[in-house]
Amino acid sequence: MSLRDELKRWRGGHPWLTNALLFALGAGLVAMAGQFVAEQRRFTIGFSGVSGWSDVLFVAAVAIALTQPVNRATIWIVLGFAVMMRGAVIFSRPYLSTDIYRYVWDGIVQHAHISPYRYVPGDRALAPLQAKYPEIFAHINRRDYAHTIYPPVAQMIYWLATLFSPTVQAMKLAMFAFECVTAGALVALLKQMGRRTTDVLLYAWCPLLVWEIGGAGHVDAAILAFVTLALLFRYREQPVLTGLFLGLAVMTKFYPLVLLPALWRRGDWKMPATLVAVCAAGYAMYASVGSLVFGFLNGYAEEEGLNSGTRYFLLDELHSVRRFENVPKSAYVTFCALIFGWLCWECWKHASVMNGKTKSNLEAVARCATILSLALMLLFSPHYPWYIAWLIPLLAIYPNWVTLTYVCAFFYGFTTQWAVPGPKMFVLNSWIYFAVSCAFAAEIVWRRWLVARSFDCRGTDAA
Repeated sequence: MSLRDELKRWRGGHPWLTNALLFALGAGLVAMAGQFVAEQRRFTIGFSGVSGWSDVLFVAAVAIALTQPVNRATIWIVLGFAVMMRGAVIFSRPYLSTDIYRYVWDGIVQHAHISPYRYVPGDRALAPLQAKYPEIFAHINRRDYAHTIYPPVAQMIYWLATLFSPTVQAMKLAMFAFECVTAGALVALLKQMGRRTTDVLLYAWCPLLVWEIGGAGHVDAAILAFVTLALLFRYREQPVLTGLFLGLAVMTKFYPLVLLPALWRRGDWKMPATLVAVCAAGYAMYASVGSLVFGFLNGYAEEEGLNSGTRYFLLDELHSVRRFENVPKSAYVTFCALIFGWLCWECWKHASVMNGKTKSNLEAVARCATILSLALMLLFSPHYPWYIAWLIPLLAIYPNWVTLTYVCAFFYGFTTQWAVPGPKMFVLNSWIYFAVSCAFAAEIVWRRWLVARSFDCRGTDAA
């Protein structure tokens, strides 16, 4: 029973009323996107005020899109306002993150026929490029000590984007193109699952994506596209293309590898073989630098507290309990490995036997992918909103209270004064995980106690 089945359909609803309400909410979200840019120049209501109202408007739009009758015009309202939201921020200067300057720099270095893994940006060997592109170089974070951390496919994306123009705007437009691919793949997925195409709103109108991809241009946009395409071709039972796009996602950032048990069909060797081939080919293209191809990976793990264990909120929470202050990081990592081992086995057992294209089979794959990705985020507690962006396409194909709550709470919380590493972030995570726990309990109540039976939500509307 999905989130759609858990929301009451308003009796007597009409598509024109749905469209009118979505039009008003879409206009409000566009205004909030514009206000986000305005806050960068002059404080008015603060980023947390903008994100809070954006969350409210987004959740209201989700409730309407999932429960109300729609018509052919609805999908154009959804997609039109999605483009306008991104148009409000795409030409603004990156403000909350400077990662995009490293993307552009890595592309520039490659066009100079130098491996992006060989030198740190501040190395004297790159002095001609530093002089030629001073605006880009000046904004690179960790430029004097950190080699690039991004895997080979990410580097290929940077090369391609800067081929047209070595600028931040060109890179942001490339990420917008990936978002268009994601939206198109989601529409195809929803059709194949027998769902309304207007459910793409759960992805297209999410304010976290407007800020972190439209505004900051994070390369996670490519991951969203690759993961969605991998799911689409898994549904179409095309293992080579499934492995190809999952491999591209893994070689952009590593964490989509967790989806392998959900996408791997039992008895199929082509998908994992293609995945391995993509990874091997990617690293082979940059192998001339040797071990430097792994870049700043270990240094990043040290800076972010992955090595020390301070990154993991649940471990910090355990340390705050009396008599558990000295639980080592290794014990927590072992616990996570056991949890993932069990989840991977259960998901592989259920998803891998799905050989047909029935609605229940497709939903099983989507459910398994959602469980694995959400578990990864909750156990390893990222500190940056763009790290959870890949959950949002999964939310569109498998709507659920837990993911929606986590995304909205994370987006809002990390725009407040509490988003500072240390005691404040511990309090922030406490509230986020409390909200997720409440959403999880609500989900269990709806599913196990069959409260949703009292609602009339069996009707569907084509769009």
